[in-house]
This record gives sequence, C-alpha cells and structure tokens, in this order.
Amino acid sequence: MSDAWWLALGLVLVFEGLLPLVSPRGWRHVFSHILQLQDGQIRFFGLMSVAFGLLVVWFFA
Repeated sequence: MSDAWWLALGLVLVFEGLLPLVSPRGWRHVFSHILQLQDGQIRFFGLMSVAFGLLVVWFFA
C-alpha cells in the first residue's frame, strides 16, 4: 500500500511540474491570475480537483 502512495505522489509531482517546465511564462501568468481569486473561488477549484481525483481513483481501482 505504501508503494501506491509513493507512486501517486511521484505522479502528482510530474504533472505539477509539466507546465512550469514547458511554459514558464504561461505558468507565471496562470499563477498571477490565481492570486487574484477570492478564497471561496480557490476552495471551489480545490473541491472540484478532489472530487475529480476521487472519481478517477474510483474508476480505475
């Protein structure tokens, strides 16, 4: 089970690093827009991300 956690963490880091690697200027642009969002909007995106992640895990598990 712990191997799956390390694999999941590694995949998250790979996907999180793709945009800054491929397009640093685009990543900076997106990040500056995120900083201007309200807390509720950021929480909503976090909730959608968690829900989508759980859906993917449920689908492939």
